[in-house]
Amino acid sequence: MVTTTQSTRTRFAGLDGLRAVAVMLVVVYHLFPSWLLRGGFVGVDVFFVISGFLITTLLLREAEADGRIRLRDFWRRRARRLLPALVALLTICSTLAWIVGGDVLVRLGQQLLGAITFSYNWVSIADGGSYFSAATPELFRNLWSLAVEEQFYVLWPLVLPLVLLIPRAWARIGLALVLALASAGWMAAVVLSGADLTRAYFGTDTHAFGILLGVALAFGLHALRDGFPAWASRGLMRHTANAAGLLALAGLVLVATVPESPTIASFPGTIAAASILTAVAIAAGLWPGGRFGQLLDVLPMRWIGNRSYGIYLWHWPLLVLVMAGVEGAATSTEVPFMIGLGTLLLTLLAAEVSYRMLETPVRRHGFRGAFRMLRNAFAGTPSTRFGALASVAAAVILLGGTSAAIAAAPAATSTESAIEAGAAALAEAEESPAPEGDSATGDDGSAAAGDGGPGDGGVAPVAQPVSQAVAPAPAPTPVGGGEITAVGDSVMLASAPSLLDRFPGIQVDAEVSRSIWAAPGILQGLDAAGQLRPYVVVALGTNGPVSAQALDGIENAIGPDRHLVLVNAFAPRDWIAGVNSELQEYAASHPNVTIADWSDAIAGRTDLLAGDHIHPGRAGGDVFADTVATAVDEVEQQRALRQYQDERRAHYLNAGLAAPLPR
Repeated sequence: MVTTTQSTRTRFAGLDGLRAVAVMLVVVYHLFPSWLLRGGFVGVDVFFVISGFLITTLLLREAEADGRIRLRDFWRRRARRLLPALVALLTICSTLAWIVGGDVLVRLGQQLLGAITFSYNWVSIADGGSYFSAATPELFRNLWSLAVEEQFYVLWPLVLPLVLLIPRAWARIGLALVLALASAGWMAAVVLSGADLTRAYFGTDTHAFGILLGVALAFGLHALRDGFPAWASRGLMRHTANAAGLLALAGLVLVATVPESPTIASFPGTIAAASILTAVAIAAGLWPGGRFGQLLDVLPMRWIGNRSYGIYLWHWPLLVLVMAGVEGAATSTEVPFMIGLGTLLLTLLAAEVSYRMLETPVRRHGFRGAFRMLRNAFAGTPSTRFGALASVAAAVILLGGTSAAIAAAPAATSTESAIEAGAAALAEAEESPAPEGDSATGDDGSAAAGDGGPGDGGVAPVAQPVSQAVAPAPAPTPVGGGEITAVGDSVMLASAPSLLDRFPGIQVDAEVSRSIWAAPGILQGLDAAGQLRPYVVVALGTNGPVSAQALDGIENAIGPDRHLVLVNAFAPRDWIAGVNSELQEYAASHPNVTIADWSDAIAGRTDLLAGDHIHPGRAGGDVFADTVATAVDEVEQQRALRQYQDERRAHYLNAGLAAPLPR
């Protein structure tokens, strides 16, 4: 994110403190996702409002003082501020990713291209990336917002002179507010259209309203450049401004506690609220005679605010690298506390070194001046020569490491590869269905004839002499794939090759990001088409909580004559324990429901999962299929036992003997 580059000596009270608040919200949201700030991503919008206000104010002052905006000088200042830390981040983290290897390298070349051209948001949208996905560990995902701001820095100085042709300040303010409202409305329209949420969140067009609100505020305060009205600095108004600032700050933190939802309540709801509260806080900080700005700019907050750009840059790539290196997993909703804390300390260290050794020298002396200082160091004392030589050597190593990382980058993550393999297996199975002999169903898709219901064991009627007084032993029949309908999410989809091998002819309907609430409708449709089989396997606990209401809907959809196998969930997500508990309780109270314990089966074998520690590779898929087979076999064993007991009782009754007690 952006910090101040001022063309004048004027400081804007409260902005450093607001930057500190913004970066803390984002960092806590990412590094400690199970904490209270479940909506801390709104910190990005705090930065957006600050940037819109600050850049517009500086450009207005320059236009007023010089009669024009010096575009080259403006863009040069931006480059000095942004590029040194950004280039260091990209080369260092790319080299570290090459050392770590695996999923952190995925599409690295594409990410670097988007980062260095400040088009990361649009590159990510075009590639189908997701800001809210824990399964895709894009190393530089956080740079989307830097791209939005840089696009503003390129376009706004070109457009501003045209806006200044509007003679009235109120008309300029109104124009900025109308454009902000249009951007927020466009975000809402994109969300309501059902498009991917990332398109609404990453788009410059859909997410410009915070910047435009800052622009409107800059127009309004600049109109008061000759001074606020006399009443503004009176005691009551000063106290009112201070109170408004404090309330806005408290409201901002409160908004950051609201978890995001894929609806207009969050997009643009909560982020628009955060933007408005930020504008109020900026105005309160600049209010004449007010103390809110001074309160925000206390020393610790000012220190963080000055380094907020570096802190924002480093925290996410370091988290991805640490999680991959220590946990062997992608980032998720459950970042271990010690990893979050360690990443925070590394982030602060990297931001401080960057601020002192890169950002400040280049900002003060420019690129040419910084290179001149490096060249002069070679002619200095032995210690300065050593430092200069070490710097050049480090740069060469990092460029080589970055090149190697780009060359080694895979096109897809292990998770994506597992899901794609599952989808391909299902497509092949649809084109080449299993031979009829592999199915235990009849011509009409129903179970083979017999009186035992699903998976009829085919136990012949008892015809033994009465003197034996013993009926045949239970005879369970292996359940064929033609008797099983499976409905699931991406975990089942990734396991599809193993399910098809384990149960030839199985019917699998699996889709990425599917929730439990989709199951009743799917099952009702299959039943109406006469395609629903005797055993129904449902694996839909990965993408959100389940409820008894949803499970009742599944039970009603399959009817009383089929058996339901619920596959529990395994994922580093905070709702999984509740999901598994709910499934277990439901199965305990419903005799035709059985649990397939995938969580227990894979818990000690996470090396068989993809990098997200959620989706199985082929070997993990075999464990998934075996888990389902164990549950189905248990159901069939119980069915055969019940049939055996019924026939045994009938045997004794036919012989005129007292029926034996169950054994």
